[in-house]
Amino acid sequence: MSKNPSIPHHVAIVMDGNGRWANKHFLPRAAGHKEGVKAVRNTIETCAKAGVKVLTLFAFSSENWNRPKSEVVSLMNLFVSSLEKEVNKLNENGVRLKFIGDRTRFSQKLQDKIEESENVTANNDKFLLNIAANYGGRWDIVQACKSICRKVQDQQLKMEDISEQEFSNYLSTSTIPDPDLFIRTAGEQRISNFLIWQMAYTEFYYTDVFWPEFDEKQLHIALEQFSQRKRKFGLTQEQIEANSNA
Repeated sequence: MSKNPSIPHHVAIVMDGNGRWANKHFLPRAAGHKEGVKAVRNTIETCAKAGVKVLTLFAFSSENWNRPKSEVVSLMNLFVSSLEKEVNKLNENGVRLKFIGDRTRFSQKLQDKIEESENVTANNDKFLLNIAANYGGRWDIVQACKSICRKVQDQQLKMEDISEQEFSNYLSTSTIPDPDLFIRTAGEQRISNFLIWQMAYTEFYYTDVFWPEFDEKQLHIALEQFSQRKRKFGLTQEQIEANSNA
């Protein structure tokens, strides 16, 4: 965990507003997504400098397939090109890249690029960039349930041994701590099927800024807001103070 409790160990972001940014500038939506990649790069660098250790970005939800076909194709092409351009730099800077979600619906080319990027950066431990692609919180819970059911059926797991912690071990985020801070841009105030289980005690921060305009200053505002929150996890303030003095 982060040595400084005022700095979130894990930040999760819904990068909203690329299309609206493009409309604002009289550009096609694809231009907004390309501009959003610049904000991703800047956010990774700023988080790493601030002491954040894990960044999870909601790049493509399982519901996004319902968008216009031309936009989906553009996004898929952007995924491929971004991986080709960014992986080496991420690797040089000690960033490990991990993807969560059902990647089987992606083209074989994109699946190969995803696997290659994970393999290239697998041994890095300075910073974890977690990309949620074709991901849905409900999908994550259902696939965890299926895995647990198979283990119970095969007598590898007993029903009475299934706890919240045990259940978490079957989620796609099993190897990383739950998010401390959730950020959503562009004025929307919902989680949109993102990390439903994992964000039970996450602090939420919303901003009206479109994702392509979410820069270093905006991220520091979010981090400052987080530092002022009192995280109780169901305890009283007196209990928290007693524990911190123990």
